[in-house]
Amino acid sequence: MPGINSKHVFSRKFSITCGFRQSLQPKKAVQESLHRMHQEQLERMKFRNRSAAYYAGSVIMFFTGLSCVAVPFYRFLCKRTGWGGIPITDTRLFTPDKVIPVETNKRIKISFTCQASGILPWKFTPLQKEVYIVPGETALVFYRAKNLSLEDIVGMATYSVSPDHVAQYFNKIQCFCFEEQRLAAGEEVDMPVFFFIDPDFAKDSAMRNIDDVVLNYSFFKASHQDGSLMPVPAGYVEMKAVEA
Repeated sequence: MPGINSKHVFSRKFSITCGFRQSLQPKKAVQESLHRMHQEQLERMKFRNRSAAYYAGSVIMFFTGLSCVAVPFYRFLCKRTGWGGIPITDTRLFTPDKVIPVETNKRIKISFTCQASGILPWKFTPLQKEVYIVPGETALVFYRAKNLSLEDIVGMATYSVSPDHVAQYFNKIQCFCFEEQRLAAGEEVDMPVFFFIDPDFAKDSAMRNIDDVVLNYSFFKASHQDGSLMPVPAGYVEMKAVEA
């Protein structure tokens, strides 16, 4: 056999070894790159999870706070605007020119109804079935409540006007709504409602065909929750007007 050139063999081994090392370097670089990408994805996922948790917590806190102020805000809004069929009771809006009767032959019939909560053992009735007034004319009516139970009970009244869009003109100077009404066992009280229809009612074309308005009260058994007086919802027992 012809002699083998050792120099040629060494050169070939060296080239094979270098080629193997060079082929490993790209694979290692790829693995490191994939590892970095995986770590970055994990970090992004952790960040998104933290952000979602913070967002969810903020939403929960927001709606918890909103629920605490919702009832007082709703009452304030309704008292000032008549929104939701709730008559206006903000006395700052009752200027002297609002209680001057409008010269008209058309009188508005105001009817009075009420309901008592099914778990409130009170007899609750309007003492007047209806009155007739003109816009700007004041009227005084009474509702009567009697505690039929053998224990003291706290009640709370809410109210509304129908048709709903008349509420913006229905102004109550004095009433017993949204206030604690504590009646001793067997106690009976007459509660006044002093009100008027805003003279602007007669100028509103949308009110032209309104001849009948109903003022309705609902009495609930009430309790204090988080420092606020809140009604306890239950079924209703409708009460009709009785003669005073």
